[in-house]
Amino acid sequence: MKTSLELLTVGRVGVDIYPLQSGPLKDVTTFQKFLGGTATNVAVGAARLGHRTAVLTKVGADGFGEYVREALTRFGVDPSYVGTTEALNTPVVFCELDPPEDPPLLFYRSPVAPDLMLFPADIPDDVVRTVPVLWVTGTGVSVEPSRTSHLEMLARRGRPDPGSRRWTCLDLDWRPMFWPSPDDARGEYDRLLEHVTVVVGNRAEVEVAVGTRDPHEAAARLLDHGVELAFVKMGGDGVLVATPDSATVVPPHPVEVVCGLGAGDAFGGALVHGLLSGWDPVRIAEHANAAGAIVASRLACADAMPTLDELETLVATSPAIN
Repeated sequence: MKTSLELLTVGRVGVDIYPLQSGPLKDVTTFQKFLGGTATNVAVGAARLGHRTAVLTKVGADGFGEYVREALTRFGVDPSYVGTTEALNTPVVFCELDPPEDPPLLFYRSPVAPDLMLFPADIPDDVVRTVPVLWVTGTGVSVEPSRTSHLEMLARRGRPDPGSRRWTCLDLDWRPMFWPSPDDARGEYDRLLEHVTVVVGNRAEVEVAVGTRDPHEAAARLLDHGVELAFVKMGGDGVLVATPDSATVVPPHPVEVVCGLGAGDAFGGALVHGLLSGWDPVRIAEHANAAGAIVASRLACADAMPTLDELETLVATSPAIN
């Protein structure tokens, strides 16, 4: 798979521990483990849609690390670029389904997660330079050595030319617990934005990145950085997709939410599928919205990623775009 990869994602991986009952964690009696982590879920989502994907990350030398590799293989994601940090444990994340729309997360990533121990020597240059889609996250530049490694990786790749059918995607992935302050994050986002062509974030994330929650203004500021395509997720108001020439709001798909976790990663997997398929931005956003809605109506993240048939069925019932 290495020489024919279509997508390389870089970043978080771990084991999600989901309660099998709703309500506060103190009252939960049974749990189930699933593969998790933003970058990992995006790779799984794109693989579920038929693409050759891999994750550049690290796990600990423990049973959960073995589980991660086996789960990736089962989902059709190449585990060749999953390294091991002997002195650290594979991250575990507990989810609390209270409320289900925005479940609180309890991260066990101390003293630091293996996926943030990426060094420049870990970068697979041949893949980074040639893969059609490279997917990075804001969390990847929250600490060293991952910060320097990400910036060096992006510099080695270079910003793809418009129309080249190569994309470098940034998921803003704002997680306050990983940063000293929003100002610190904004400075690092500025550096990332000079290298990428596609940006994805919700209102809170774009506010940290470019200083405004207003979707249209945020998209304009992202485009001013040289980004070709900006997606601003607006929850129940849909998603704004913007290019230097147009801006369109694609309405959401109302669903009964079981667990909101993973919806954004499903959005990312479908976005990658749309890029690789040569779709126009609005069609990409329609399918990405549908993917997010499907996963929000299910428990878990990686395991919940939709098939293309499921996406097409839901998109066929999409609300009209005004």
